[in-house]
Amino acid sequence: MTRPRILDSHQHFWRIGGPGQAWPDAGWPLIHRDFLADDLRAATAGLDLAGTILVQSQPDDRDTDWMLDLVADDPLVLGVVGWVALEADDAPARIAQLAARPKSVGLRPMLQSIEASDWILRADLAPAIQAMLAHGLRFDALVQPRHLPVLARFAERWPDLPIVIDHGAKPPVADHIIDPWRDDLAALARYPNIWCKLSGLRTEQASGQSADALAPYVAHILACFGDRTMWGSDWPVLLHMGDAYHDWVDDAVRLAGVLDAKRSACLFEGAARAFYGLA
Repeated sequence: MTRPRILDSHQHFWRIGGPGQAWPDAGWPLIHRDFLADDLRAATAGLDLAGTILVQSQPDDRDTDWMLDLVADDPLVLGVVGWVALEADDAPARIAQLAARPKSVGLRPMLQSIEASDWILRADLAPAIQAMLAHGLRFDALVQPRHLPVLARFAERWPDLPIVIDHGAKPPVADHIIDPWRDDLAALARYPNIWCKLSGLRTEQASGQSADALAPYVAHILACFGDRTMWGSDWPVLLHMGDAYHDWVDDAVRLAGVLDAKRSACLFEGAARAFYGLA
């Protein structure tokens, strides 16, 4: 199997007990330790890694500031997706501050942890979204299948906002359930400002399940979003399944099926560059 050149659209760093960093806790023993740039370099040794997008894992301003400081001079990380309390009165000012940082490319509210599925449609979030648009930031949608009809309304409301669905919206792959996720995801693909990450699916499976069971989900994501699909590792969360970084690379290459050189390059590098506005 030939491994492609990779731009990882979704990975994390954290320091246990670091600024604003409360997760993972001891209930996640395989990832309950520090993960920093040198750990990623070791994990990706032997791969042709063009760079990564570092994504927030904590709903805390301190964590976002820590990430931006950590990677400011590290060529491995090409962009940072941070967190802002979008409902806060000072959200537009905070967004302007973050956007001035050279590697700041997007924001990710942790929608999966918010009980109200339609939270993102709140009127008091509009100033923050307008600030994101004004400063050219992207929107990472950490969603579950329950959010997909709402995300369609959000995309209609903000047609100029680039939105990417993280982890294929976390379909219930452990239970081999594909509907209504299948139709709801296809409906979102009709919006040209919505993209999708082929990431995070392994950690939605149950222990011992084969990556091969993901085949219908991967095929559907690729069929719906085509060149708006970007590969991501979700490392180090991936380690929770006992997989190494290389394992998900190989699984994704196999599950994507036979792609010509142009489509392969788009999936594993080009789509992330285009979405996040990277040179």
